[in-house]
Amino acid sequence: MTTQQQSQRQSQQRNRQRSERRHLASKPSQAGNQPQTIMPPDLRAEAQTERLPRDPGSGQPLAPRRQPGYYPGFSTMDQQAFWDEATRAVIMERVEHPAPITFFNAEEASVMEAVCACVLPQDDRTPDRRIPILNVIDHRLANQTINGYRYEDMPNDDRAYQLAIKGIEGMARQMGAESFTALGLRQQDELLRSLHDGKLLPGGEEFWKQMNVRRFWLMLVSDCVTAYYAHPWAWDEIGFGGPAYPRGYMRLRDGQPEPWEQTERRYEWEAPPESRSDEAESLSGTPEAASFTPGTH
Repeated sequence: MTTQQQSQRQSQQRNRQRSERRHLASKPSQAGNQPQTIMPPDLRAEAQTERLPRDPGSGQPLAPRRQPGYYPGFSTMDQQAFWDEATRAVIMERVEHPAPITFFNAEEASVMEAVCACVLPQDDRTPDRRIPILNVIDHRLANQTINGYRYEDMPNDDRAYQLAIKGIEGMARQMGAESFTALGLRQQDELLRSLHDGKLLPGGEEFWKQMNVRRFWLMLVSDCVTAYYAHPWAWDEIGFGGPAYPRGYMRLRDGQPEPWEQTERRYEWEAPPESRSDEAESLSGTPEAASFTPGTH
């Protein structure tokens, strides 16, 4: 069996296991399933448990963490004394002064907040530690910051986002909701999945026909990921030690952590039962596979 076939079989098995566990969300936690991470009943009623990651053994929602990820106690900001003044000022600005929303109006911002929350969920974070993804996207569009080129079948980025919001809202209404924000998590994921696949659900056709939907999807995901992983709180999550200048790094082999970094401590979790974000599929024969270049990690 090839590596690709093994990966595909593992993905199919994982999807089946997730389907079998969907009904466990309402059952009590079983012994030995890290009860310290399970959301207490009194908090469960106040949270949108539909969107919370789950304990794989019990199916119970996991409580949001101030610092999710596999590097508990690590803070990139603790290293700021080792950065030069200009770098420190840029990073502090990201943490303390997120750009205000000036490009999107209130209704557009509400839709885009919900879209960003599907593309890159932050429900595992406590509200005070969620990274302002939309603010970064809004700032880019308001200042017309681009990559220096535009595809022939795409409008300007700001226009593309405006058209996409109208298209998404049209699709949501076709699904019986007043807005994308009123859809359930599964419906939101299904709608966005149709953008990813380039096989649009009904609704909003007059807006989608004005651009290449797949290119918009790639731009949206790229914007969300860029905004998220440019923030120090995301660095804490992945154990990134922050800017290397002027101190530099000394341990460049075998993945060894620097003296100021934390050793990885993994814990198990799964995506919410109603989410499609944990479903994997083979990319064999797709444009993504054709353009994939393996990295070094």
